[in-house]
Amino acid sequence: MKQILLMIGLVALVGCGKKEPVDVEPDVNGTGEDSISKPKVDLAKHERFLWEFEAGLPVSSSPAIGSDGTVYVGSEDSKVYALNPDGTKLWEFLTGNMVWSSPAIGSDGTVYVGSEDGKLYALNGKSGAKKWEFITGGRVYSSPAIGSDGTVYFGSYDKSVYALDGESGVKLWEFNTGGPVDSSPAIDSDGTVYVGSGDKKLYAINPKSGVKLWEFETGDDVSSPAIGSDGTVYVGSDDKKLYAINGKTGVKLWEFETGSYVHSSPAIGSDGTVYVGSKDKKLYAINGKSGVKLWEF
Repeated sequence: MKQILLMIGLVALVGCGKKEPVDVEPDVNGTGEDSISKPKVDLAKHERFLWEFEAGLPVSSSPAIGSDGTVYVGSEDSKVYALNPDGTKLWEFLTGNMVWSSPAIGSDGTVYVGSEDGKLYALNGKSGAKKWEFITGGRVYSSPAIGSDGTVYFGSYDKSVYALDGESGVKLWEFNTGGPVDSSPAIDSDGTVYVGSGDKKLYAINPKSGVKLWEFETGDDVSSPAIGSDGTVYVGSDDKKLYAINGKTGVKLWEFETGSYVHSSPAIGSDGTVYVGSKDKKLYAINGKSGVKLWEF
């Protein structure tokens, strides 16, 4: 019996000597067991982390970076944040609801961003002070696009695309589609505005008048478009396809079928290669001229 007790004692001592300390979280779920948390990362020991900033809720907006390095981003905590290049907060601005829209920065540093409260805001990039707000009839998920003359274009869930004077916030025109617009507009070199809608269509709109130039119908909801150097417009759809469309005429040049929804906005390489993601868990590289797949990952 003494030998057995001695062996148990040795095993316990050896085991205790090799265990690393762990953080134990309280039993908040009522399971009767405490949970062991994941090891905390020491940022100072990982050079790949320069800094981190924690918002009050998830950050679903994509960041925008000013010419001075200031980082602007929205959060589901209903706020827009401006961060210094070292990650310290410069200012925050509270909207009336979650901010999924990604900010856009004007040539004078004004920050334009939409909110689920149905408004588009223009904020002073240095101070965060509100310059103006524009009220739509629905939630604003669309990220604004800024024309060469400072006009701000964006869509709303009220089924409209808006053009606003970037300085005053005065509405220049409103174009009604047949469905909610959460697609972000793309602006061609000649000023033409391309934007998708929940009515399964991509629209080309005259930037001055707001008059429709053409429309192209897909089989389902449309992603945010991208424009190639030759004026070709590329757009994805929930019908599982990527489309290439002649920007002048609206005629389809080709279509490429993936295995699932294409919510991703395409990106275009300097050689014209089109990159787009799909809900089939794949990233595709496609020849921009022919629509032939180069590779998938």
